[in-house]
Amino acid sequence: MVKTAFNTEVAALRQSPAQHLWADFSAGSVEGERGVGLREVPFQGMVGIRVDPLSEAGERIGALTGGLPASCGTVASGPAGVSTLWLGPDEFLTVTPDAGGQDGFVAGLVAALGDGAGQVIDLSSNRTTFELAGPSAREVLEKSCAADLHPRAFASGTAITTEVGKIPVLLWKTGPETFRLLPRASFADYLGRWLLDGMREFATAGSPAWH
Repeated sequence: MVKTAFNTEVAALRQSPAQHLWADFSAGSVEGERGVGLREVPFQGMVGIRVDPLSEAGERIGALTGGLPASCGTVASGPAGVSTLWLGPDEFLTVTPDAGGQDGFVAGLVAALGDGAGQVIDLSSNRTTFELAGPSAREVLEKSCAADLHPRAFASGTAITTEVGKIPVLLWKTGPETFRLLPRASFADYLGRWLLDGMREFATAGSPAWH
């Protein structure tokens, strides 16, 4: 996207789905041996891709994204912070750092798909991203997530579809103590408050973080 005065002003007016909770996230985050922090990572670019990864179109798309993941739970990393999450044998979600500049990226994926069977759809406004991090992040999630989140079963660089607090999310472990949750935008308020509630027991174990 070419920056203009108009689209720069529009970008400045963007409101993320959980922006009204940012102060609560900051106040509820704590440091220390049992610390845990919560923040929203807003305005990431997200592209839904349906394609056979072994087809010629899949190979062309993979060349742009840094590859398409081959099995459940895997995440493929590409250039410029691009990551692609496995959702199904022929379904993927590509995540980029900022939705504001991805028009050309999406157009490139559409061109790569060509006449091949499949879809490329910009889903950037469909979800938001929460990041839960710290020594107690897994404990907070385990209160309301039935998936096995122990490191032996859920390693860094793994992403799954699951539920947290009965809310469908993509749960992505980006580091040893860092998890990203991608809920539908309409569930952002509910899930944000749910996670804050799960963090309360750790508030006396450390000092406030991310202020």
